Amino acid sequence: MVGTDTWNEYQAILHSLKDDIIVTKPDGTIMIASETAGDIYGMEADHLVGRSVFDLEKDGVFTPLATPMVLRMKKRVTFIQTAASGKKLMVTALPVQGPAGEITRIVSYSHDITELKELKSYIADMEDEMKQVQHELDRVKQKQLSQEGIVWKSHKMQQIIQTTEQVADVDVNVLLLGESGVGKSSLAQFIHKRSSRKDGPFIEINAGAISETLFEAELFGYVDGAFTGAKKGGSKGFAELAEGGTLFIDEIGELSQQNQVKLLKLIQEKQFYRIGGRELRTADFRLITATNKDLSESIAKHEFREDLYFRINVVPIQIPPLRERPDDIPALIDHMMETVSDKYRKKKVLDGVVWQELLLNRWTGNVRELINVIERLVVTSVGEVITLEDLPSEFRNNTPARFNKQPDETLPDTLARVERQILLEAKQHCKSTVKMAEFLGVSQPSVFRKLRKHGIN
Repeated sequence: MVGTDTWNEYQAILHSLKDDIIVTKPDGTIMIASETAGDIYGMEADHLVGRSVFDLEKDGVFTPLATPMVLRMKKRVTFIQTAASGKKLMVTALPVQGPAGEITRIVSYSHDITELKELKSYIADMEDEMKQVQHELDRVKQKQLSQEGIVWKSHKMQQIIQTTEQVADVDVNVLLLGESGVGKSSLAQFIHKRSSRKDGPFIEINAGAISETLFEAELFGYVDGAFTGAKKGGSKGFAELAEGGTLFIDEIGELSQQNQVKLLKLIQEKQFYRIGGRELRTADFRLITATNKDLSESIAKHEFREDLYFRINVVPIQIPPLRERPDDIPALIDHMMETVSDKYRKKKVLDGVVWQELLLNRWTGNVRELINVIERLVVTSVGEVITLEDLPSEFRNNTPARFNKQPDETLPDTLARVERQILLEAKQHCKSTVKMAEFLGVSQPSVFRKLRKHGIN
């Protein structure tokens, strides 16, 4: 038998604990309650003792109850309990067994997690606000870049933009790779405009458009009388014109072996002579090159110098074709429709079927082909709405395939693609998300969530 003094010591220990501790009988009668329990539930601890937890729940003191949970599950349980004050408690309750294994008591203890839940809610709200701010910053950034000819929505292009921004202000040679028409020239200008040389000139050479015999004169320039037909007084070459800026050599894979040697010498020494001249000149420019060829294959065929390849390939950036980034197509169409309509002062909109045909085309000519088609549609269509009849025949009859599963798609991918296409079509027909909801037969919040999910502004 426990003496009075010892019992008081146990009581003192119990009441010194900061946790809410309650001990009940199997019938729910409270035998012991710590002072903290009284504070949490809004009454003296002594007033809890002898009361039934079932009656207290009816009175709204707390809910749900630990005692019936433990009796039913016959093991430790943890759950969230709400007190009359609105406080949230994390309760852990466990059974106390007698000699025969029967449950004789239920002990529960809890922690007030109200502040934690409020903090969690606050953090969640802050995260939502930050996402909104980031979304707005991304939108403003994309609008600014669209004015420079850089339009994207896809994750692939997002990564490329991030890479170009990282290397833009570092004076290293960049090699842009990708099929014809993917936008290598626009990306080269993008790098230049964000570099420390942005106030200098951006000089572009298309190596495939200059004859082999004229390349040296175009690159280095020439002095008066250097050759028959030379301009009086001589002429600066691209290397001098790019002084303090960026020299962009497109289609570098088309250079002859002989001209590759001359370019390599310029890159290595940063010095050159004009044709016919004896004055050594310095070359201060940032070099960006581009090609649609596989230079590794060209090296294997001895068509491209390996040493030149290593000089220009310090930072390679591979731009995927438009068919591998379909999320960019709607953004490009929107941008080009606005740009071309303003250019020719013709207010035009695309019919939904035309939208579908353009979205589902493979665009083997990439961005350049898409731009040409949009410009053609705006200029040649008669009415304000561009219809299927206005679309060139080679771009028609894609629409029936909209629901077909692509070879490299999973079912979720196919469903996501079709959902996105339907949303874009609805957006063209409707002026607001409320109208879109009516058109699609769903709620307006559902439309808003789906638009955000698919990155549709």
